[in-house]
Amino acid sequence: MRWGPHEGDAQRSLEIQGYALATISSGYFCSKREANRWGNMKSNPAIQAAIDLTAGAAGGTACVMTGQPFDTVKVKMQTFPNLYRGLVNCCVKTYTQVGFRGFYKGTTPALIANIAENSVLFMCYGFCQQIVRKIVGLEKNSKLSDVQNAAAGSFASAFAALVLCPTELVKCRLQTMYEMQTSGKIAEGQNTVWSVVKGILRKDGPLGFYHGLSSTLLREVPGYFFFFGGYELSRSFFASGRSKDELGPIPLMLSGGFGGICLWIAVYPVDCIKSRIQVLSMSGKQAGFVGTFASVLKNEGIGALYSGLKPTLIRAFPANGALFLAYEYSRKLMMSQFEAY
Repeated sequence: MRWGPHEGDAQRSLEIQGYALATISSGYFCSKREANRWGNMKSNPAIQAAIDLTAGAAGGTACVMTGQPFDTVKVKMQTFPNLYRGLVNCCVKTYTQVGFRGFYKGTTPALIANIAENSVLFMCYGFCQQIVRKIVGLEKNSKLSDVQNAAAGSFASAFAALVLCPTELVKCRLQTMYEMQTSGKIAEGQNTVWSVVKGILRKDGPLGFYHGLSSTLLREVPGYFFFFGGYELSRSFFASGRSKDELGPIPLMLSGGFGGICLWIAVYPVDCIKSRIQVLSMSGKQAGFVGTFASVLKNEGIGALYSGLKPTLIRAFPANGALFLAYEYSRKLMMSQFEAY
């Protein structure tokens, strides 16, 4: 059967429309499948945990590289407040006695400590946010308030303390090795990570790595409530109604620094007691948290609990700013890579 000119045009038009509809339909379902796949990847707890773990490791590395010299001065002043008159005096004496490398004593365990702590912290932070949502009855992807995020960070810090305590013990002992030897509290020996690790194992066994664990928990759990609370509150201030994800590097660094300031002002005396327990236990059995705290108050006064606060607060902005900047941007990068995939 032959088609007339008008009938043929009508048929061809119908064929073209049918092909176009099929193409659009195919593209729609393909796009829907891609969106579903990306949505599944975003909601996959294992992928989210891996991203948070890696981003936390990047943040921990950035934190150590920017703040290690200030941390060394802090630990020295906390443990031996009578040896140093202040921040400048401690810096000058450290440089005179040991040289510039003295400020980077304990960098290796500090890197391990911060990478381990922040990897676990930020990985557990995501899980703890979900726990908080369940407790308060929110949907899975609902936004948490600043206080709820602070509570999630506080819960997560308890898990981080378990990996932080052993590595921070080695770091603090390396940082104060010169003072312990010159004061006659311990015999002179090799000042290496491995020599400190062997000494702990030989003297106290594997549990010796957990000297100061109760002090670490007393610092971390309340401290990270203020840390994440200050960070999220500061981000909300800079966002001013916009999405927090749109903030640039300067607001992120300032928010991280503000979070660090909040943490240290809240729990600094606890950190001072922790440092003393971890360092002075090298020379023999050291009293626990309550005993050490009472001894410092009785013999040295309340001011000794704040020795080293100045370098700590100076360190807070560059170190914690770098921490959150590295964490947020590396996390965004990995999320965008998964999105492209």
